[in-house]
Amino acid sequence: MRILRLLLLAAGLLAAADTVARAGVLRMAAEDWPPYVTPALPANGVTGALAGAVFARLGNSLSVDYFPWKRTMEFGLHNPAYAGFMAVWRTPEREKLCYFSAPLGSSQSVLAYLKSAPVHASSLADLSGVRVGTVGGHANGEQFDKLVRQGALDVEEGVNDETNLRKLLGKRFPVMVIEKHVLRYLLASPQFRAERGRIAIDTRLFSERTVHLCFQRTPEGLARQRAFNEAARGLDFPQLERDYWRRLGEEPASSGN
Repeated sequence: MRILRLLLLAAGLLAAADTVARAGVLRMAAEDWPPYVTPALPANGVTGALAGAVFARLGNSLSVDYFPWKRTMEFGLHNPAYAGFMAVWRTPEREKLCYFSAPLGSSQSVLAYLKSAPVHASSLADLSGVRVGTVGGHANGEQFDKLVRQGALDVEEGVNDETNLRKLLGKRFPVMVIEKHVLRYLLASPQFRAERGRIAIDTRLFSERTVHLCFQRTPEGLARQRAFNEAARGLDFPQLERDYWRRLGEEPASSGN
């Protein structure tokens, strides 16, 4: 019986691999999360550009549809019209839901606060008793998320980073968690440019994390992940990422979705 199951799985993977090889356009679901993945930037943002470079080696093109984060996960995980979703941080919980691609660049979360009301913390535990703005459904690192689950941190979940930045500027909460390039991008945009001098950040409390695609947990998804990771082996992602940041006029990301 076990041998039969293995044979059926192998047959499913071979059929899926053939589908992958013949597919011309690969659709991914995503939340608009500039500058990593967004329709506002060339090639759907830096993660989109890196993923597109890999898919091009497979003879495929990348198409991205945008939704709020919770719908992004729902469609990316369960809708057969999509291969998966992006851009995503890898967590033990998500390992059970999908197949992760090879890393596509790096990112780092920071604490952002008002210069007029600084928040001092030498560790995440020091934020106990401080209301912290986060985005609902986002993973903020194992230690931070564990403290939230334990009730040791008080968080206010918003729908996205832009909304949370408005709340911070409006003093709805004293500090927020946000990825540093996302914050830099928002503060350079017309709606926040005049406020950028009011914001300070603390980079010490979060480690760099890699950014990934998340392929559906199906035989076809596994075949896509394996084909993607094999094609990714020959690409210099750190250099491609640095080149993309430079084209945006930003400092290159430090070495490391």
